[in-house]
Amino acid sequence: GERDEEEEHHSLETFTFYLSEPLSKERVEAFSDGVYAIVATLLILDICEDNVPDPREVEEKFHGSLLEALSEYGPNYLAYFGSFVTIGLLWFVHHSLFLYVTRATRLMGLLNILSLSFIGGLPLAYQLTSEFAEKSHNEIEAIQVSCVITFFASIFQFAIWTTALLNERETLHPFARYGGKEHAFMFAKLALYPCVSLGAFFLTCLLSEFSTAIFHLMQIVIPFAFLALRIFVRISLTVVKAVMSLSRRKVVLLEEEEACLSPTETLS
Repeated sequence: GERDEEEEHHSLETFTFYLSEPLSKERVEAFSDGVYAIVATLLILDICEDNVPDPREVEEKFHGSLLEALSEYGPNYLAYFGSFVTIGLLWFVHHSLFLYVTRATRLMGLLNILSLSFIGGLPLAYQLTSEFAEKSHNEIEAIQVSCVITFFASIFQFAIWTTALLNERETLHPFARYGGKEHAFMFAKLALYPCVSLGAFFLTCLLSEFSTAIFHLMQIVIPFAFLALRIFVRISLTVVKAVMSLSRRKVVLLEEEEACLSPTETLS
């Protein structure tokens, strides 16, 4: 019995140590960039194969007007650009994350693989969201699948940063650590996609009639949210610092007043 307990304890220690072992940061970034590039390429291949009008159809149905023919595929192109922007912003977040990661571990590599596995599902999300324009009975399910894929792709990125924070002295740049210059901004940036995709998922469950509008609004708002995020975080931090400095000044003034008072006055 004692041997079994010792062996189990030893195996747990070995497993924990194995997950915290260093991993080549450069190879993690190179592999991730390759996956993002392939996934983005797959989106445009679907556009070229299925969503380009036939020359005969342009002549007969649209009287030779290519713009009218292309306008019929407007929802498909909107779904393509929305999916491409999603991939681009997730890559941007991934780049920002590993810019501040100084040492990658095997656990971070595992979480990165899980994130990339859902990134690879974004072409599926694009196909579903481009098809629901024609098959409206699958609209809510298609949107919800897209939200779930986006949520898990982004939540594993957030998990990588959380894992890095556990050993921040070894794995993170001082700017991204607790109390660092970019800590609050990194938290807001990494939490944006999980929060918005989860919110869109539940809104489509509650407001099924407006599911398409909610989904497209999410795709349009997020890029602008990334632009406004830094400004919002900076303003919030400035306000917090101002409030804290005012409270400190009040404490200092009270201490100075107490120091000026005589012992009898202080007791009273």
